[in-house]
Amino acid sequence: MTTSHPLTANPGAGADRVVARSDALERRGALERRGALERRFGAADTAGPWNAVLATQLAHRSVRRFLDRPVPEDHLRAVVAAASSAASSSSLQLWSVVAVTDRERIDALATLAGDQDAVRHAPLFLVWLADFARSERIATVHGRELVNADFAEGTLLGVVDAALAAQNAVVAAESVGLGTVYIGGIRNEPERVADVLELPQRVFPVVGLSVGFPDPAERAEVKPRLGFDVVCHRDRYRLEAQDAGIARYDTRAEDFYRGQGLPGSWTGRIVARLTDPGTLGSRRRLRDALRERGFPTS
Repeated sequence: MTTSHPLTANPGAGADRVVARSDALERRGALERRGALERRFGAADTAGPWNAVLATQLAHRSVRRFLDRPVPEDHLRAVVAAASSAASSSSLQLWSVVAVTDRERIDALATLAGDQDAVRHAPLFLVWLADFARSERIATVHGRELVNADFAEGTLLGVVDAALAAQNAVVAAESVGLGTVYIGGIRNEPERVADVLELPQRVFPVVGLSVGFPDPAERAEVKPRLGFDVVCHRDRYRLEAQDAGIARYDTRAEDFYRGQGLPGSWTGRIVARLTDPGTLGSRRRLRDALRERGFPTS
């Protein structure tokens, strides 16, 4: 006597289970999407694409406290591979990164960046660089001068390349369980940062990035962001149309800051940061620092 396999006896049963599983995954994805969008923007569209990449990006948060645990070499290599895969104008790749783990150098960089513990206690500190030294060396080998780098466009190319690479690295790092926080304070004293990292001329530190495994004791939440109707313009720019969205966002941002034990609103921070020259500190002389490092600003 022969017996039939359950799926052979009822061929529709297997297909039904596949459909049911697919529906369940779709429902779960929709719930995850809604939750992620609501945490970031306070509201969510009813439908739309969702995948692991979007989940990682929308869950981004700044992590300033790390476990006392080194970042494995294979993690660093994966992060830099992602950075190298970022877009680059004409594939010139006018960027580099210095991966710093030496505690004395990290301590020096932490001091230069405003005495930040988020740098000092990071197991890995990445300094993203606009880099024309490599290109200049190549041009010299060919008996040529790097004259097109002597325009502001060249400076922008290097800075944009470094920024794109850094953001790719952040997404990659977070996708493998690492936490990150950007450190703009690396531009407080770029000449001294260059000394610490032994940077040649034509190399400029654009931004730092502290990297490590997040300390679960830290209260690091997803920070609200301006909504679609504020940042996305259809066919032409509309300034006044942003007002209602900004007002809604300001209320959410103020609630967020209050929950973090911080006073004030987002618009208050805009006014304080961008109308008082004193808040820039030593960065007011950034143009001079760029020129000194061989980067034109005009």
